Amino acid sequence: MAKSTGKIAHQSERALIRTRLTDRFGIRHPIICAPMGLVTGGEVAAAVSSAGGLGIIGGGYAGTLGEEPDLETELARAKSYKFGVGFITWALARAPNVLTKALQHSPFCVFLSFGDPPPFAAEIRDVAAHIICQVQFLSQIDIALKAGAAAIVVQGAEAGGHAATRSTFPFVPEAADYLKKHSPETLLIAAGGIADGRGLAAALMLGADGVLVGTRFWASAEALTPKSHTDKAIGVSGDGTIRTKVLDALRGVPWPSEYSFRILKNKITEEWADREPEAFRAYGKLSAEYAQARAQNDIETVAVICGEAVGMLRDRPPAAAVVKAMVSQAADLLRNGGKLKFT
Repeated sequence: MAKSTGKIAHQSERALIRTRLTDRFGIRHPIICAPMGLVTGGEVAAAVSSAGGLGIIGGGYAGTLGEEPDLETELARAKSYKFGVGFITWALARAPNVLTKALQHSPFCVFLSFGDPPPFAAEIRDVAAHIICQVQFLSQIDIALKAGAAAIVVQGAEAGGHAATRSTFPFVPEAADYLKKHSPETLLIAAGGIADGRGLAAALMLGADGVLVGTRFWASAEALTPKSHTDKAIGVSGDGTIRTKVLDALRGVPWPSEYSFRILKNKITEEWADREPEAFRAYGKLSAEYAQARAQNDIETVAVICGEAVGMLRDRPPAAAVVKAMVSQAADLLRNGGKLKFT
């Protein structure tokens, strides 16, 4: 199966920032939309790609939780553009046939995070798709390199959803130094807390070739995010989020112990956040209640999943507008540097 290059719209528009990522992936801007389960469907992925970035559809738990949109439908919605698909790797290991079906849609890349990527590498390479591996610890980089990753995403704990304990600002340059020594051709992507051009410019200055953006696209017009979730989030500061393991324990989702979950604070976190050992002893206690709350869109029980960058959200614009504003601001910062004054 040949790799699909997809379509990139508006080729006549000037590329304001050129990096190794834009050159190798054939995109105009060094911005990738994070593959967020229940959020990054085909429409938002296509919108990001049409604006010159790269949209990656969230394959999430590979259907193992039974609460996700139909992946093949979402992949079909993005087929006119260059796109990728991403999975929670430990869940994909339970349903590897989902990867086989996804590859039939000729994604440009496959994004793997939170698990062991090498078992899937050969199948991905066989269709000439790029492998992108997200890591949460420096020690995971060698595993990603073993899988043949074309790009490695280093994820800081500022990110929404699942992550670990590293912070983006020191993690990116450390990973850049490591790759320069051990695998200089491998691309480096920064993730966690990046929601505007300031974050993009900073990531590039720290040694990244581009950025992975979650929360800002989570609150974009084309995302599958319920309006009630973004309505609750807009106007909340980063202080209004919390990273915890209790919700996964209570709803009975078997996440590896090194990862926690960043969400907006709600009644569940207020009651349980400081009772983690008890939550694990009560594993699955709220699974039925959580399913009912999801059906009723009860956001005091259901996770509203966003990162610390929520404090920079003011609206829910089209994804293309997010890309344009981000790259324009970053280009100004990189071009003018210390000449700029902030008020």
